[in-house]
Amino acid sequence: QVQLVESGGGSVQAGGSLRLSCAASGVTYSRYSWAWFRQAPGKQREGVARMFTGDGSTYYAASVKGRFVISQDDAKNTVYLQMNHQRPEDTAQYYCAHDPGYTLLTHTTWRYWGQGTQVTVSV
Repeated sequence: QVQLVESGGGSVQAGGSLRLSCAASGVTYSRYSWAWFRQAPGKQREGVARMFTGDGSTYYAASVKGRFVISQDDAKNTVYLQMNHQRPEDTAQYYCAHDPGYTLLTHTTWRYWGQGTQVTVSV
């Protein structure tokens, strides 16, 4: 079974940058989807970014497009979320997700999830 371990969260001033990492184990196939989600207390989970390893295509939520970048190191089975020009509203618990095949960011369920890492953006 796939297991995901996240790291890289922390506190940053508005306008600053952080990079989140999610390392996967147990992946035995090459074509799958990665995604990053976030959830703030009292709010619903929001899809942030997605990529499909089959072609490297990416998709971003409008709220982060142009500021965040999702990427992967295939050799390390690791996905990253580079977060630039961060805003206080980016404050949330961030989760990476993994799903076999091509999966939309808006899909109701993803198969595997990381434990989450906190990101706090101060004014």
